[in-house]
Amino acid sequence: MNLRFNNKLKLMDVGITGVAGVLSVGVMLYGVAHFGLEIAWLELFLNLFYIACLVMIWMYFFNRFQPDQFNYWCSLCVGLTILLRDILFAPELASELIRMLCLTLSVWLLMMLTYFYSRKDWKSYTKSNLWMIFVVDLVIALLYHYDIYYLEPVDEYTDYLLTEIWIRPTITYGLVACFISED
Repeated sequence: MNLRFNNKLKLMDVGITGVAGVLSVGVMLYGVAHFGLEIAWLELFLNLFYIACLVMIWMYFFNRFQPDQFNYWCSLCVGLTILLRDILFAPELASELIRMLCLTLSVWLLMMLTYFYSRKDWKSYTKSNLWMIFVVDLVIALLYHYDIYYLEPVDEYTDYLLTEIWIRPTITYGLVACFISED
């Protein structure tokens, strides 16, 4: 089997992303089955994009995708999840300040991804720019987590919502680790 990465650290990055992503998506699919489509339809739709990203990461890992194809399609899938979950169907938050901050960061993240995959010479994107994509996504997840867990009442849906919030930064971490490997 021909693997793209020979470095053990890169293998571990992709492996951690894959395992965490699959477990998270599995938990969310269970949550959709438990709560029904009336409540969790958006999570099911978002999971389709997350599953697509995970499949593309594994295809890239096993040299089935070229770097430019991988970067374009994964950036597009992550961008669509940002647009859907954080901008168009943003969750109601207890704090208006946190909601506006998350919306602003989401637009910024979407613009960074758009700028990244629209460039003809995407390899000129620096490592710090790539890690900034992950850091912004991580900050958005931390803000959502804080609001949902500490400011809003906790119910049986809270754990599933928190799991869904942390899927995208996990996938973004794997994408950035893969992007960096191509410089």
